[in-house]
Amino acid sequence: MNRRDFLSVACALGVCAMAPSTIAVARQVQPAAQGMVLILVELKGGNDGLNTVIPFADPAYADLRPTIGIHRDHVLQLDERSGLHPAMQPLMPLWRDGQIAIVQGIGYPQQNLSHFRSMEIWDTASHADQYLRDGWLARAFGAGGFETTLPADPIGTSIKTAMEALASTRALSVIRLTLNGFDTHQNQPIQHARLLGQLSNGLAAVRSALTELGRWNDTLVMTYSEFGRCPRENDSRGTDHGTAAPHFLLGGRVNGGLYGAAPALSRLDGNGNLPMNVDFRQLYATVLGSWRGMNADAVLGGKFETLPIMRA
Repeated sequence: MNRRDFLSVACALGVCAMAPSTIAVARQVQPAAQGMVLILVELKGGNDGLNTVIPFADPAYADLRPTIGIHRDHVLQLDERSGLHPAMQPLMPLWRDGQIAIVQGIGYPQQNLSHFRSMEIWDTASHADQYLRDGWLARAFGAGGFETTLPADPIGTSIKTAMEALASTRALSVIRLTLNGFDTHQNQPIQHARLLGQLSNGLAAVRSALTELGRWNDTLVMTYSEFGRCPRENDSRGTDHGTAAPHFLLGGRVNGGLYGAAPALSRLDGNGNLPMNVDFRQLYATVLGSWRGMNADAVLGGKFETLPIMRA
């Protein structure tokens, strides 16, 4: 993927490599040596999963969200109980083609509701009470070192992870993109619809561009976010920090469908949040093991069950 193609894909997601809030790095390789493409899309701020993949058949959904809930007549139906936000129409062709997997209920035990700390946990694949120096990508792809001192802040941490991936000797293009604005504490409906529309248009453009380049079957796209939102809307027509949420994996080898359990709205925890049913490190184990054929246990520091979402 050359620089022009990379930038066109990045800008299709509503972000660009030069934007201050965006870390987007691709490992450049010669055409004969081109390998797999991993595109990580961060939904920064904590995406509201219940208004992304909507449990429209559950009566508790309308009770919890009397003003910001999406009416079932507007939902893009996936099955008899779940559907996508109407702004995500551009993803429906991928759904029909079986190239998008939606994994529900992703989180981790003892969920931390700090933006910075929770994203650090995702970036390093650590336990909630564990602090690791290296990111999971750096550990996975054998990054070499480099003399440059990076700032000890969130941007510096992201740059370090990206640069370590870039230093890898393996033929893997790693692209990280960030879409800001998901911390929707107030007046969520319009803002969230706009963001999901940008995300969906961007992901559809990614498939189109990489199909044209002959790289779609070698590509895996994965969304992630530091946490989900609280099931019950707040008094400002928004949602506060929560726990488990769904995420998307797309690609030519993805075995599309819904994975994980539907949101258990009748079994919220003592803080009014959703219980998790898929550990986020299962996504990483799937990327590393099922897709890349690597020893995920060594990278993740433990055994995490893979998800059956990759075709051979």
